[in-house]
Amino acid sequence: MEYFKKIKLKDGRDCILRNGTERDGQALLDIFISTHAETDYLRTYPDESTLTAEQEADFLREKTESPDSIEILAEVDGKVVATAGIEGFGPKVKTRHRCDFGISVGREYWGLGIGRALTLACIECAKKTGFSQVELEVVAENERAMNLYKSVGFVEYGRNPRGFRSRISGWQPLSLMLLDLEK
Repeated sequence: MEYFKKIKLKDGRDCILRNGTERDGQALLDIFISTHAETDYLRTYPDESTLTAEQEADFLREKTESPDSIEILAEVDGKVVATAGIEGFGPKVKTRHRCDFGISVGREYWGLGIGRALTLACIECAKKTGFSQVELEVVAENERAMNLYKSVGFVEYGRNPRGFRSRISGWQPLSLMLLDLEK
C-alpha cells in the first residue's frame, strides 16, 4: 500500500508522511532503535532488536506490495523521525475485518503533531482497505498516548493487568483499545 501527504508541524516545519520503501531499511532500523531507547512504553528494548537494515528493507518492500498493511514514515528535514503502521489479522473470515496499529515517534519530535498525523493516516489507510476496526494495546499509564487515541475515537474495551513487564517498573497494565470504523 502506498501513502503520501505533506503536513505542517506546530513549529512551522514541513513533515512528509509516506509509506516506507526498500531504500528506507537503514532509516527504519535507526528510528526503531532510537525510539525504543527513549521510552519504556514501547513493546521491546533496543538490545532485543535482531533485524538488519536489509531485513527492514524487505519488511518495507512487503508492506508496500501489501493490499492491506502499510508502514508510514514521517520525515522532517529529510530525516525519518517517526513511524506507524497497520497490519491485518489475516485473511480468515472471522478476523479479516480487524487490523493492529502501532506507532513510535522520536522524543525530540513529541508534541509537534506527528503522532496525531500518523494515527490519522493509518486510520485513513485502514478505511481504504476495508477494515471495520483498528486495535491497539498501550501501557495504561501512558497518558499522552491514551489521550491521543481517545481524541481520534478509540475506546478502551479492557485491560490486561500483567500485559507489560518493564525492566524498570515491573508489571504494568495494558489498555486494550479499538476504533470502530463503521460508526
